[in-house]
Amino acid sequence: MKRLIPIFATVSLLFAAGYTYAVRPVKNQTTPAAPPPETTSERTVAAEGLIEPESENIALSSAVSGLVTRLYVKTGDRVRAGQPLFSLDDRELVADLGVKKAMLEAAQARLSKFQQAPRPEEVPPAQAKVDEAKSLAADAEVQVQLIESVTDRRAVREEDVRRRRLNLEAAKSRLRQAETELALVNAGTWSADLTIAKSEVDQAAAAVRQDEINIDRLTVRAPVDGVILQNKVRVGQYAQVGPTSEPLMVFGAGKGLHVRASIDENDAWRVQAGTPAVAHLRGNSRKTYALEFVRFEPYVIPKKSLTGAATERVDTRVLEVLYRFKDPTAKVFDGQQLDIFIETNVAGGMQ
Repeated sequence: MKRLIPIFATVSLLFAAGYTYAVRPVKNQTTPAAPPPETTSERTVAAEGLIEPESENIALSSAVSGLVTRLYVKTGDRVRAGQPLFSLDDRELVADLGVKKAMLEAAQARLSKFQQAPRPEEVPPAQAKVDEAKSLAADAEVQVQLIESVTDRRAVREEDVRRRRLNLEAAKSRLRQAETELALVNAGTWSADLTIAKSEVDQAAAAVRQDEINIDRLTVRAPVDGVILQNKVRVGQYAQVGPTSEPLMVFGAGKGLHVRASIDENDAWRVQAGTPAVAHLRGNSRKTYALEFVRFEPYVIPKKSLTGAATERVDTRVLEVLYRFKDPTAKVFDGQQLDIFIETNVAGGMQ
């Protein structure tokens, strides 16, 4: 029994060693599908590049929230400035616009009525009242003259004389009233009433214009000439106003594509304005494109992941430089990544 224990221990040790050797990780050398780009010159600065339109990517949104009822374009369409892209539900505003237009018509009709006063048929009745009042006043005056012409005061009563004189005064008052009413008719509408009527027309017109503007805001239009790079709008979708995690449409404008190169801040001092660069296509580093300098972005920003997560924290800052393709027919796409080597007169390291 004592001889079996060493033998068992030796066998267990050999088994453990053999099992460990059998399950060890095997690291086979792999060859990348596409070799990374390389440069043999020390007078170059390496950078990551992202292709974008000349205007940068414009995330389109609607001015108000609402249900999408019409879609006029699709991805890849070239559009002109002001061309409709999609529209939201406008039924409520269209109905309200009808009410506002009816109110405007009523206000305009009221103003026209005031401006056309007096009506031709209103003058004759007022003139007839004046003529009647003149006749009554003349008759009352004759009656006073007759009674006053009696020389024998005993033949008439003082009461009758006074009554006829009062009738004359009343007839003159009615004549003045009729003449005043005729003058009022001939004068037309009071200027203050015209001012109020004009204000009511302006107010109603402003209300109509407000609804027309609100209806027009329900149609999103192209800000400038450009192309629809991405479309996430669907008929029946509820479009939210303002910035969202995923824009409704991505729009690009300009004559061509730019490359936004991100240069590490440690190498930024080596890059000079006007220096050319060469871009290598991801996936095929042998495919290269000559680039022309456009401008520096003067603000050095924290490095962003090319996945687009702007909130991602990184430990370095980058200087962004914009380039354009020397060949405007280069077969590249917006949003594509490139490896860039920028020529410089300064070798790497501290000088």
